[in-house]
Amino acid sequence: MKELTKLVIPSWPAEEEPNDDYTVLLNGQPAFVHRARVSAFPLNQVWPGYQRPLEQTEIAGFVSWDMAQPVECRITCRQQVREARVRPSAAGIQPVVEGNTVILQVSCPGQYTVEVNGTHKALHLFANPLATDIPAESAPGVRYFGPGVHCPGIIRMQSNETVYIAGGAVVYGVITADHAENITICGRGILDGSKFDRSEVHGLINPLGCRNVVIDGIILRDPNVWTVVPVLCQQVHIRNIKLIGLWRYNADGIDFVNSQHCSVEDCFIRSFDDSIVFKGLHGWGGLQCNLEPVADIQVRHCVIWNDWGRALEIGAETIATEIKDLHFEDCDIIHTVHVALDIQNTDRGHCHHMVFRNIRIELDDDFTQPMMQEYPEQAYAPAAGYRWIPPIIEVLVFKGFWSKDAIRGKADHILFQDISVKAWGVPETHLRGFDEEHAVRDIEFKNLTINGQSMTDPEAGFKMNEYVHGITLTR
Repeated sequence: MKELTKLVIPSWPAEEEPNDDYTVLLNGQPAFVHRARVSAFPLNQVWPGYQRPLEQTEIAGFVSWDMAQPVECRITCRQQVREARVRPSAAGIQPVVEGNTVILQVSCPGQYTVEVNGTHKALHLFANPLATDIPAESAPGVRYFGPGVHCPGIIRMQSNETVYIAGGAVVYGVITADHAENITICGRGILDGSKFDRSEVHGLINPLGCRNVVIDGIILRDPNVWTVVPVLCQQVHIRNIKLIGLWRYNADGIDFVNSQHCSVEDCFIRSFDDSIVFKGLHGWGGLQCNLEPVADIQVRHCVIWNDWGRALEIGAETIATEIKDLHFEDCDIIHTVHVALDIQNTDRGHCHHMVFRNIRIELDDDFTQPMMQEYPEQAYAPAAGYRWIPPIIEVLVFKGFWSKDAIRGKADHILFQDISVKAWGVPETHLRGFDEEHAVRDIEFKNLTINGQSMTDPEAGFKMNEYVHGITLTR
C-alpha cells in the first residue's frame, strides 16, 4: 500500500492489465487504472444461446482508493479532450481541462464518473472511506484474500464466516451460501466472474435462504448473469459495493428475490440490464420461493448507470403474496436506457406502499435508442440525429412476456416525491392497470420537476388508461 496521511492507494498485481486510455494522479501519487468491459450501445437479444459479441462492447476504466481528506485527481487522457463532465451532477464537481489533462477535486467519499468527449470509454472513480474493522488473516472463520491474484472457483460460505478481499487482491471466483447466518463479504479488492460461463453459476454473490448477511466495500466485475442475488433472505445489508464490467446478456446488478428487511446503501452500479430490482419468483437455484413476500427494503445514496433495462425496478416477475414497504431515497440515476423508476407487475403480487424520494435523473446525454436484435448479423443502426428520451416513471399491471402466473396483481399507495429530471425534452410517465379489479390506484406525485419546471398537469407527459384512479400531482 502507498499511504499519504489519510489517502490509501492500493497496489495491484502485475497480472491485472491496465487501462492505457488514462493516467491518474491522486494528490500527486500514481493510481492504477483498471479495465472493465462495458456495453458500447443498447443492442440486446432474449438469450440466443450464445454470449454477446465483443464487437458490441468497449473498455471503460476505473480507479479505487480510500480517503479521509480532499483529493486532487489529475487525469491525463490519451485522446484529445474537447470537453469533460463529472456525474452525478448533484456532486457539484466542476472539472478543469488543461490540454489533455482533466483536473478535479474530490472532497468526500463517493462514486463519480468522468466523461471525456461524451459517455463512451468513461472513467469511474471509486472514492471509499478509510477501511475499518479489517480482520486478521489468521482469525477464526475468516477466508482472507491478500494482495495478488487468486482463483478459488466457487466459494461456499458457512454460518459465522467472513470472506475478506483486500485492496490489491483480484479474486476470480463466485460466492454462494445456503441457509447460512451471520456471514460477511468485505474488503477493497475485486471479485471477478469472467472465468465463468452463463450456465455454470448463478451470479457473483448468491445467498440462498440466508439471514444476517453483510456485503461491504468490494468491487464486482464481469458476472456471468445477475450479479448479487439474495433469494429468500432476511437482513441482507449491502454497502459501498461497486458493480462494473456488466456487459453480457442479462447482466443485472442487484436482484432481491422474495426477501425481507434488507438495505442497499452508497453503491455504484453500471449494468447491462436492470440495475436494482425486486422480484418474486417460483424458485431459484433449486429453492422454492412459496409466494414469500418482498418487504421492508431500503435503497439509499446509490449511483446508477443503466446500459439496458430499468434503473430502479419492481418486477417484472411478481410471484409473491405482496410486495410492499420498499423505499428508494437520495439516489442519482446518471444514465438509463428504458425507464428510470419502474413498477412492472406481471404476476399476482400486490404492489403497495412504496416510496421513491429525492431521486435525481440525468437524461441529458448522448444515449441512443435501444433496439432488440432480430438476427445475429443485424447491426445497431439508430436513426441519425434522433435524441432518445426514455420514460422516467412506469406503474403497470399487465400480462406480458415475463409473466409466470395466471393471476394478475394490482398496484396502489405509491409516492414519488422530489423527483428531478434533466432531459433534452419532456420524458413520459406511463400508468396502466389491467382491469378494474387489478388497477393502478392512489399514486401521488409531489414536486416532480423536469428541467426545473414543476409538473402539475397530468396531460403533460402522462399516459394512462381507464384502469388508473386516484392520481394526484402537487408542487
